[in-house]
Amino acid sequence: MGAPLGQQAELGCDLHLRCSKLCPSKPGRPALGRGLLGSAPPGPVPEGLIRVYSMRFCPFAKRTLLVLKAKGIGHEVININLKNKPEWFFKKNPFGLVPVLENSQGQVIYESAITCEYLDEAYPGKKLLPDDPYEKACQKMVFELFSKVPPLLLSFLRRQNKEDCSGVKEELHKEFSKLEEVLTNKKTTFFGGSSLSMIDYLIWPWFEWLIALESNEYVDHTPNLKLWMEAMMKDPAVSSLFIDPKAFRGFLDLYLQNNLEACDYGL
Repeated sequence: MGAPLGQQAELGCDLHLRCSKLCPSKPGRPALGRGLLGSAPPGPVPEGLIRVYSMRFCPFAKRTLLVLKAKGIGHEVININLKNKPEWFFKKNPFGLVPVLENSQGQVIYESAITCEYLDEAYPGKKLLPDDPYEKACQKMVFELFSKVPPLLLSFLRRQNKEDCSGVKEELHKEFSKLEEVLTNKKTTFFGGSSLSMIDYLIWPWFEWLIALESNEYVDHTPNLKLWMEAMMKDPAVSSLFIDPKAFRGFLDLYLQNNLEACDYGL
């Protein structure tokens, strides 16, 4: 969706280049692994594939992975630890953040929403963004409406059990109510209409967090939003990439302690 979608702060992640324990993204070809400070840069991207620099628990990178999965695009993965990243990664993205896409021509694309729009336009298959200019604008407006949720949710996670976070909970309540109103007015299951589209994938990863943390009570006041979450869980791309709740909680505990090993949790 490009720059007009807004610049949301990306959650940082971590790197070591070695054989990955991730599932292959294409039959017969393993996903790549990780990269540590001082490691050599990875080689060229094989013809017919696209590479995504990611992190297993990053919701921004999950956007890109969902679109890759939904469109059936052959890809390989290198997971990044931004607290211990190699210098070569800054040549992929000067901000040093994930996700980053790299194709076999050496072209690099970064910023999560921009990578998703690129994949939808550059690859055949199911189109996730509407062709109609008004409908596309509506999706971008919902995206902006959602933009307060990621920083609020991270703020809540950082503050819980340490100080009073009732104010953050109240703000989250308000933001979820705004999304509920969108679905109520549209009278559709998904934010883009009767079928799942780009906007649903772009905002889903933070609701996946709620499920993994068993915090569904934060959407108890939004019945249509709860129905949307149930419908999203039935999508093949979403279900196949759903985060392991135990691993996510283990990662989050370390991440909130600023532990350098957080992104390697469970490996």
